Amino acid sequence: MADTSIPRISFSGQDVRALTDELRKKHRIVLNELDQWVLLRHKDICQAAKDEQRFSSAVSRFLQIPNGLDGAEHDVFRALIEKYLTPERIEPFVPKFKEIARNLITELLYKDKAIDAVYDLGAVFAVRAQCAWLGWPSTLESRLLTWVKNNQIATRSRNLERTAAVANEFDDIIRIALEHKSTEQSITAQLSADKVFDRPLEQQEIISILRNWTSGDLGSMALCIGVLVAHMAKQKDQTTILRQMEAYSDKELELYIDEVLRLDNPFIANRRRTTCAVNIGGHDIPEGEQIVLSWISANRDEDVFGVEQFDPAGHAEENLLYGIGRHVCPGRVLATWQLRTVVRELLKQVSQIEMIATRPFIREEAPIGGYKEVPVRFVGRN
Repeated sequence: MADTSIPRISFSGQDVRALTDELRKKHRIVLNELDQWVLLRHKDICQAAKDEQRFSSAVSRFLQIPNGLDGAEHDVFRALIEKYLTPERIEPFVPKFKEIARNLITELLYKDKAIDAVYDLGAVFAVRAQCAWLGWPSTLESRLLTWVKNNQIATRSRNLERTAAVANEFDDIIRIALEHKSTEQSITAQLSADKVFDRPLEQQEIISILRNWTSGDLGSMALCIGVLVAHMAKQKDQTTILRQMEAYSDKELELYIDEVLRLDNPFIANRRRTTCAVNIGGHDIPEGEQIVLSWISANRDEDVFGVEQFDPAGHAEENLLYGIGRHVCPGRVLATWQLRTVVRELLKQVSQIEMIATRPFIREEAPIGGYKEVPVRFVGRN
């Protein structure tokens, strides 16, 4: 039975960042149109994310490794996955990431018309970089780019048949990639031969891990790049700021990227399931209820970060861009390296990011964050 003192809010078709900014002024928790309890405050979200005894990650009806696992099972699969995502394992791919970013931005500089930073830069870079990292054939690029568009449309629709169809399409792409296995040294080939619990990984487990690495990351990377480009384009003294950023150390640039994305995180939420009755903010929530951890709301909580204050170093410790607790994103190193590579290459080649007067930036709608379209024109450096 829903708590009648909790407001029921429709998130459908809404800009989640703007909506949660308003809701957070009066509420710690609301119910959405799916009867899920949406946590809005940084403190509450951190507590729930760290407490897997009362807030289980086993929410989805599909196999999700490691996101949908708890306890020892999660730890075993997490250890298997993390060994592929260490700085030492990723570093050999960095030159390829730089080459992809350099060639793509050079290509976009010579476009006669405006480009969409979300798709033309973000999605294309994400697909090419992930294919290079996983050892997938370049022939999949077109199909993966089409899938990114279809997946975002399906996600916005919240139509279960539509989302199931794009999920099946991605599994078919993974099967093609598994059959390809360009070299025995590729990440995909190594994962396919790996073991867990002293047994070979099952096919469905391999597919789940690869889906986790790619299906969410492709869309998130595209959206993150769109947010970063939009932020830089909107700066008043853009040329000076871009030149200052060029002198940033890798650490300073990473802090800058994390802070921009804290303020406008495209990956807006995760779900949990209550394993017992819990009380949050004075409200009793029964066992078996779905809880939404609104990362975008937590990361804009004025009690923690102030109102629209930009402080990369000062906010780093409380930044929940990659989550918190046992299920913190294992791909942080990979994502950070790729995002930094794109921004570095933009700073090298681009002197100005021009907004298009007749084409405003278009925000995404729940359950996606960031921008749907960021139309800009890149001006090259002389």
